[in-house]
Amino acid sequence: MKRIGVTGHRAIPAELTAFVREGLRALLGAHEGPLEALSCLAEGADQIFAEVALDCGADLTVVIPSGDYEQTFTDPGALDGYRRLRARAAQEVRMDHAHSTDEAYYAAGAFIADACDRLVAVWDGRPARGRGGTGDVVAYARSLGKPVTVIWREGVRRD
Repeated sequence: MKRIGVTGHRAIPAELTAFVREGLRALLGAHEGPLEALSCLAEGADQIFAEVALDCGADLTVVIPSGDYEQTFTDPGALDGYRRLRARAAQEVRMDHAHSTDEAYYAAGAFIADACDRLVAVWDGRPARGRGGTGDVVAYARSLGKPVTVIWREGVRRD
């Protein structure tokens, strides 16, 4: 079974959402054979990835960074998406962190990078804004020699 993980920004500019969805569908839909998708189901890239992966027939593994992770969702729609996708997961991995901290997010991202055969990064190429951000997870995956596919349109900036 091939394992593809995701890291990405929570805030995806509206003009980029369709581009990201199409890029993920092209990547995941082209895969033949059993596929496992790993995601923390954060708002934005993680949830879009999980939706597309499930649509493409992948088994979803949810990586939960901390015991209080669900309480970090401030947008009701993102929380509903998290709960809906989590209910569809084939399996769940819980990191050993009580609270959602930068260290918990980094641990979850590193777990995904360690476990996957390929990492997909919905990433603007800029440094992480805090430890455990997308740039950090990409750097870690690359240090392991993992292939990283970046999906982002040049010239688009996030807030």
